Amino acid sequence: MAATKKSGGADEYNADEIQVLEGLEPVRKRPGMYIGSTGYDGLHHLIKEIADNAIDEAIAGFATRVDVTLLADGGCRVDDNGRGIPVDIHPKTKMSALETVLTILHAGGKFGGGGYKVSSGLHGVGSSVVNALSKHMVAEVYKEGKIHHIEFDTGKTVVPFSVTGKTERHGTSITFYPDETIFKETTTFDYDWVVNYLRHQAYLTKGILTCVHDERTGKSDSFYFEGGIKSYVRRLNDGKEVLSDDIFYAEKEISDSVVEVAVQYNDSFSETIRPFANNVLTPDGGMHVVGFRTALNRTINDYARKNGLLKEKDDNLTGDDIKEGLTAVILVKLPDPQFEGQTKNKLGNPEVRGYVDKVTSEYFAYYLEEHPDVAKKIVNKATLAARARKAARAARDNVIRKGAFEGLNLPSKLADCSSRDRTECELFIVEGNSAAGSAKEGRDSKIQAILPLRGKVLNTERARLDKMFANAEIVSLIKALGVGIGEQFDINGLRYYKIVFMTDADVDGAHISTLLLTFFFRYMPEVIKAGHVYLAKPPLFGLIKGTGSQRKIEYIYNEEALERTLTKRIEERKAAGTKINPDDERFKQAGYTAQQRFKGLGEMDAAQLWETTMNPKNRTLIRVNIEDAEKADAIFTKLMGSEAELRKNFIQSRAATVDLDDLDF
Repeated sequence: MAATKKSGGADEYNADEIQVLEGLEPVRKRPGMYIGSTGYDGLHHLIKEIADNAIDEAIAGFATRVDVTLLADGGCRVDDNGRGIPVDIHPKTKMSALETVLTILHAGGKFGGGGYKVSSGLHGVGSSVVNALSKHMVAEVYKEGKIHHIEFDTGKTVVPFSVTGKTERHGTSITFYPDETIFKETTTFDYDWVVNYLRHQAYLTKGILTCVHDERTGKSDSFYFEGGIKSYVRRLNDGKEVLSDDIFYAEKEISDSVVEVAVQYNDSFSETIRPFANNVLTPDGGMHVVGFRTALNRTINDYARKNGLLKEKDDNLTGDDIKEGLTAVILVKLPDPQFEGQTKNKLGNPEVRGYVDKVTSEYFAYYLEEHPDVAKKIVNKATLAARARKAARAARDNVIRKGAFEGLNLPSKLADCSSRDRTECELFIVEGNSAAGSAKEGRDSKIQAILPLRGKVLNTERARLDKMFANAEIVSLIKALGVGIGEQFDINGLRYYKIVFMTDADVDGAHISTLLLTFFFRYMPEVIKAGHVYLAKPPLFGLIKGTGSQRKIEYIYNEEALERTLTKRIEERKAAGTKINPDDERFKQAGYTAQQRFKGLGEMDAAQLWETTMNPKNRTLIRVNIEDAEKADAIFTKLMGSEAELRKNFIQSRAATVDLDDLDF
């Protein structure tokens, strides 16, 4: 039965119902569309939008310094010594160019008007978006001997544009205060985030000085790298054994674009490539990475055959062989970057593939000829990788079978779940047979699978695939996950949407979790990035009240929580007039009859393990994210690599923060 629309009633839909948002209102209405989120990431994106404009001045050759100051009153100020945002009257808006840039979306010098040849800004909405999402913004431009000043509240002009004084400075200063009504989670800036951002910008823009100062704490840091991306490669390889101290570097302008490439090999089995377009990291690669890989593979194979390092009967080295131990930074600067998606994760410009291929092929071929010792080490390393790849292929064919999702060839010790809706399925990787027995008995068998581990798993930081396929625990894990590994990896085959490391709440348990994280980070990072990896949080203590059928237990997860709980209960009893014996143990003073410390998961029965660690209604799971891949790479290298001295230094530098009460002797 069709509904009847009544004239003039609430059901009418006409022009009056169409809402028109003017100026910066759309930004405040839907901030996530412009900065991704209104949480931690979105908050810090505000700094990036303003600082990127300052960096663009440096890329264009007009600025040599960018300063970010985290103010004591909660604001942030970004200063540069560039040309200064234009301040003359804009012919269309009839406002100063400064006010136009800060109050109108898609107004800026990045739309082919000659302001910038290349820039990191794609949509030109940065400054105006920050203004819209700030409760207050102050902009000053130092230009032609004058100070030009304007102020805004939530994107609306409150102090008109005017000249307020004279100066010998040149450049722009933007101060903004995030709006708490937009950023409800936090408006507190993270100093470490700013440090990492400015360090990267200094690497990517040769000769620029980037500085950060935190008025809240007095901390300051400055970065300047004359070597640019060569310095960046050196940092990425810090702590790794390099094949040569020398770093390959090439830079060339082609057409209206610039290509920079830096390469150095190390003795690890993993690859590190950082691709950038106009100083924007493109983690999913794109045409510049395709061009680089094509050129690198062709050049190394050509050199190897020309110099007899590969025989006629030998197959060509593959891309997987050649990328082992590779560290590279690729930076392209182009006038019209075509990023895929708002997040700019991938570069789509087809012409860039040819540019990078040409530069890499030409200059890397010269480099290999001029550095025969380095060339031989690179080819030998790739040849060893090829042998290991061939040795692993036979083993892999026996390990990874088609149809794993339907239950074929799954490891015998896996207690699988019955559901075939993998979006609800969970895999608990459990330390020890005792804990695995409790987990199997206490689980929800419809959605929860249990895979027990025997002892410490293989440290995959120093292992190729052929060695991994000889390890029963790693093989069982690969089979259970269903995604394959290496060339056959396909995340679409993942059988469980939650992969939970459930280990003891002690040092050994943490070590096993670290070994598992190493495996996933080095060989299945996509699984972590997609948000499928979790750490279970089992309780460390149980506070018991009553006995027999009246017995109740309260679970506590760390030392600090235990102390807080006991203190609170004791104070509550005192307030209620309960007489407390000061000679009693703390748990008795708090009204508990016993206190239990769980040395491991195996000490819990099935009901306890379910209630505390596995029941979705009660449990606490910590999702593993890769927020900073470079920092994660460096930590895994230090903790799990072959250099004992790095581990020693890492431990000593953090010894003062370790709580000895948490350690068992």
